Amino acid sequence: MKLTQNDKNRYSRHLLLDEVGEQGQEKLKQAKVLVIGAGGLGCPVLMYLCAAGVGNLAIIDFDVVDETNLQRQVLFDTHDIGKSKALTAQKKLSIQNPLIQITAYNEKLTNKNALDLFSKYDIIIDGSDNFSTRYMVNDACMLTNKPLVYGAIHRFEGQVSVFNYNDGPNYRCLFPEPPSPDAPSVSCADVGVLGVLPGIIGAQQANEAIKIILGIGDVLAGTLLIYNALHSSYLRLKIVKAFHLNDLEMTLSNDFIHFDYSFSCANNPLSEISKQEFVALPSSTLVLDVRESWEQPQVKNKELMNFPLDDLEDFVEDIPKDKPVYVVCQRGARSQAAIDYLKKTYGFSNLINVKNGMLG
Repeated sequence: MKLTQNDKNRYSRHLLLDEVGEQGQEKLKQAKVLVIGAGGLGCPVLMYLCAAGVGNLAIIDFDVVDETNLQRQVLFDTHDIGKSKALTAQKKLSIQNPLIQITAYNEKLTNKNALDLFSKYDIIIDGSDNFSTRYMVNDACMLTNKPLVYGAIHRFEGQVSVFNYNDGPNYRCLFPEPPSPDAPSVSCADVGVLGVLPGIIGAQQANEAIKIILGIGDVLAGTLLIYNALHSSYLRLKIVKAFHLNDLEMTLSNDFIHFDYSFSCANNPLSEISKQEFVALPSSTLVLDVRESWEQPQVKNKELMNFPLDDLEDFVEDIPKDKPVYVVCQRGARSQAAIDYLKKTYGFSNLINVKNGMLG
């Protein structure tokens, strides 16, 4: 696919690089890349690949922009709150670079649509923030034989690697099994993340994708790159291939479609209700709010105990065991972590999680 004069003008700084040149830029123009999630990682990935001239760039995300996203999800602004992330990203990226095709899938990625979707693209970039999606994406990439550019962030630390590239290791070689249901949450909504960190890690992911397309440099296959933002330090760990396609025991798409990927690090509730059901409960309902006192929206018209998750141990004796207690946080992960902790450590059996939290 030859470059137009507009292409040559826009990508002139690429053309000056011997490792890229016109042939390399033509490879970028022909490339098809799917980015999973237009969140903290997805935003910088999309912006840099768009600017680099990846000819067919796609986004899949079913979420909407929330005010709390704006601290790190740099594609969006205040006017985008409440709008579809995928469609909003598509609109803004099309303005950033009208010379390429931007496709938006405003839907949830599942094992029902992943194989068909992945088959249309050359490279898959994972910007998801939960374990169930990461394992599903990895398995779908193995089944469709697509390279997977992986990124993850947690507080001040980020990780980057490339899986399933030239018969190299995959995500299950690094993490063979999902975390225990008793493991603490790693969601940004519950533990926080430094705003610039996803920009650093997302740019690294975009860089890996570009190297794969161009066939240059050392791709991070078989290597986990760990970045610490507090100390500006990098650590490289070798990943040994220990998991193969046959180990999945699902060589047929039908097996993949019916596999249960609903596990999560905070997905083992004793009982749960929706926010709508919670709001409708009577004023005599006993509520344990494990958020910080400043977080909004506040719980109203209920008997409230506000014991932040980090200090929960100090208030265990104040939580009754002889009546239902509804546990809430912003999005349901901290409340579930509190339930798991109280159940395992102190034998509580009367706690009910408000699924998806007060923002659900």
